This record gives sequence, C-alpha cells and structure tokens, in this order.
Amino acid sequence: MKSISEAYKDHPINLHNIIPIDFKKVHELPESHTWPSLDQDSISDTSHDQVIPIIDLEDPNVMKLIGHACQTWGAFQITNHGIPISFLDEVESQSRKLFTLPSKQKLKALRTPDSVGGYGRPRMQPFFPKFLWQEGFTMVDKSATIDQTSKIWPHGDHTPFCRAMEEYQKKLKDLANRLLGVMLDSLKITNDDLRLTLLGSSSSLEDLKSEAPHTALQLNSYPACPNPNRAMGLASHTDTSLFTVLYQSRSRGLQIRANGIGWVTVPPVPGALVVNIGDLLHILTNGRFPSAVHRAIVNQSHHRLSIGYFYGPPCNSKIAPVRKLVDSNHPIRYRDLTWREYIGIKAKHFDKSLSFAAVNPQIDTNDQS
Repeated sequence: MKSISEAYKDHPINLHNIIPIDFKKVHELPESHTWPSLDQDSISDTSHDQVIPIIDLEDPNVMKLIGHACQTWGAFQITNHGIPISFLDEVESQSRKLFTLPSKQKLKALRTPDSVGGYGRPRMQPFFPKFLWQEGFTMVDKSATIDQTSKIWPHGDHTPFCRAMEEYQKKLKDLANRLLGVMLDSLKITNDDLRLTLLGSSSSLEDLKSEAPHTALQLNSYPACPNPNRAMGLASHTDTSLFTVLYQSRSRGLQIRANGIGWVTVPPVPGALVVNIGDLLHILTNGRFPSAVHRAIVNQSHHRLSIGYFYGPPCNSKIAPVRKLVDSNHPIRYRDLTWREYIGIKAKHFDKSLSFAAVNPQIDTNDQS
C-alpha cells in the first residue's frame, strides 16, 4: 500500500459533511449546530483538573510513570520533551493565520470527499445528526500541503506556514519514536516482538527500522461560540492511530472520559503536550493500554486551537496483539487486521470499531458506546 490515506478512497463522504459554515458571519447558534441534549454537569465540571498525569520526560522513573498512565488513563501530559515553548507559540501563530482567513480563501484547499488532507469538517461528522462547532486542516503529505496552502496564500505567502509545520512534524516524529520506545519498554516488549507482529516472521530488524511510521498533522479550530452549552466542538471518539501527541492553546476544551469519574478536563499546561492512546496501540497491547475516549467542548469568549500529531505504524503493517501479551490470564482479544481493514471498520462502525475488531465482541470491555 503506497499510503494509508489511499484507504479512505473506499469510504468517501458527502460534501455537505465537509464544508464548514462561515463562523465569522454567525452571531446566534444555528439549529444545524444545536445539540438537543448535552451533559451540562460534565461540561462545567473542572473539579478533576490535574488528575491526568503530568510526566517529566527527564524523570528517572519515566518508564514506570508512562506505563502506569497508559494502563490507567490511556492519556497523560508530558513536559521536558525538548520542543521549546517559543516554537510551539510559532506553530500556534501560523495556525491562527490560516483559520482567521476569509472563508472563501480557506475553501480553496477544501478536502475532497475521498481524501483526508486539506480543509474541512472532521471525518467523523457523518455519524452525528448535528454539525460540530469546528473547522480543521489536515496534512498527510508534504507536496499536497504545499499545493493546498499555495492556493490559500498565493505569491509565496504560504512559505512561513509550511516551513513551521514541516519543522514541527520533524520534531514530533523524533518525540513520538522516543515515546513509543518507553511505552513498549514498560510492557517488556522488544523491537523484535514489535517487528514480528507488524511485519511478520520473514522480516528483519532492518526492515522495521527502514519502514517509516505513518503520520498526519491535524489543526483544529474552535471559534468562540454564541451558546457553548448547546454546541459541541468534537464529539466523543477515539483516535485511529498508535497514539496522538496534542498541543492545545491556553483555553480549556479537551476532556477525557475516565472510568468511574466521567469527563475529566485536561487543563492547558504551558509548554506541555498531551499524549493519548489510539485504537491501534489498544489492539497491539491486547487492551492493556486502553484507547482514550475524548472530546472537545467550546466556549463563548475564546477562539481555541489544538494541533494533533497522529502517529501510526508503517503502512503495510499487520495490526494484532503482540504475542508476548497473550497468556492464560490475558486471552487474545483482537483478530489480525491490516491498516486498510481497520480503517474500513472505523468508517462503518465508528465508536463500535474496537468491538467489531474483537475476536469475540462480548469480551471487549472498551466498547465506546
């Protein structure tokens, strides 16, 4: 498979689910964006702030801390990750420049119905009867991003944006590789174990090292909302990735659903990045690392931004539980899948996708309904 993004060609979505409204022209919440019933208590609740672990990557116990966070929360924040706050500010500034442009300019980079790259609503939109209060820009290919942004900013004005995003992705790739190593070490999984699962017994460690991870960068814009108690930025979902590294601006909005607690706000911490486990790592760890169910709420006064870096395995990978994590106490929970097969399951079943990927749906305790 040349690129995992090609799998989305099998699952096109309707244009009306892609084109965002012109938020600058909206002064009252439209009926199309008014959700009939939202859990108001959980939206206003901030009593659980700081519960999501904040982990210093230079802590000598970092492997134990990250392993525990992955198994109990499926998410954590990291500091001392090596990316300067000044550079994060620059990436946020360039992102704001894109989203503050007139709607007609942004629409020049509109995502096509059978792709993932470009401007538009999130691909999850068709699963909901009401529209999300969000607009996004997705980057999966360098040349495509340059082509799309040159349409938005002609005459070379797109260059600062592209330069910042390219450098950010390079830094995030290095960080994600490091994080994956720590996560696997916490479960005593070796590179050999991972290679056998992803690439098969005929592969070598050199094959694993030569296969590039599949990544994407997603810019999310949540404009100030006239009635935030009746609107939703991103509805409850899990990510289709090994894990996601998220930068969020200084406005609250990200919430993670914690067992026994409910929705927990993840407060912005200056310079910190949020890491949340995705479906593929959930499957590879046989459910030891639960895929984090999360959402984004909106507010009335601030234009909130987040920037998600989705980190996945090589495009030709097989997704299955690592055999070392399967024993009499932990029976195998998920069948062998390819990347393309799982994307097809997600495109059809969305929040039930892990159950549909299970060997026996009844034993999958992370049904996200």
